[in-house]
Amino acid sequence: MPENYLLANRMPGMDEEQLDAIDVIVDQWRHERPDLDLSPLGIFGRLMRLSMLLGTDVERWCAQHGLRNGEFDVLTALRRCGPPFAQTPSELAGALMMSRAGMTKRLDRLESAGLVERSLDAADRRSFRIALSAQGREVIDAALTEHAANLARLTAALSPEQRTGLEQSLRALLSAAGPGRP
Repeated sequence: MPENYLLANRMPGMDEEQLDAIDVIVDQWRHERPDLDLSPLGIFGRLMRLSMLLGTDVERWCAQHGLRNGEFDVLTALRRCGPPFAQTPSELAGALMMSRAGMTKRLDRLESAGLVERSLDAADRRSFRIALSAQGREVIDAALTEHAANLARLTAALSPEQRTGLEQSLRALLSAAGPGRP
């Protein structure tokens, strides 16, 4: 591939310093398969790379709070539902779009750590209610504060218009990928 190939095929207004590894991959494919429109590869390649990088960050700071990613999700689901910060395992599984079996493992670990408390559901004695313990609320509030600061730091690289456009674009892509849950 000619050395100036990337520069000749970059997006309008982009300088050489803005090129990244995804640009190289897309341009290599354009050279090898000019019959295909692989421009969406740049979008999805970057989304996948960003997801991987963010996943690693989330794992690291969750571990600093004694949590795993899935446990963080359970605690945030309980915290955001408001007082008394309690739901049934089925409600939690639905909110997190996961199976009841996977939820049971997470709840067992969180209960062992003293972050949630399990009690019989007064409305349905065949079921349990899972509630945040005082310690669980402390842990999730600290972890969420750190998470929010990290997200703010990352999105500070975008203008308000870019953030709005990105959110709208991602919503459209998610809708095109398949039906979502409210």
